[in-house]
Amino acid sequence: MVTSPLTLKLDRVHLTDEQFYQLCQNNRELQFERTAKGELIIIPPVGG
Repeated sequence: MVTSPLTLKLDRVHLTDEQFYQLCQNNRELQFERTAKGELIIIPPVGG
C-alpha cells in the first residue's frame, strides 16, 4: 500500500521552532517537514 504525504496549510497557526521540535518528538513514527510557504508536510512511515 502506497500512502502519499499529507500537506496542511498553516496560515493561521504558527509553530515556533520549539513547538515544531516537540511535535516531531511526540510523533517519532512520522516525518514532518515545513515549507517556505508555511505548509506542514506529514510523511507517513514506509511499509505496512
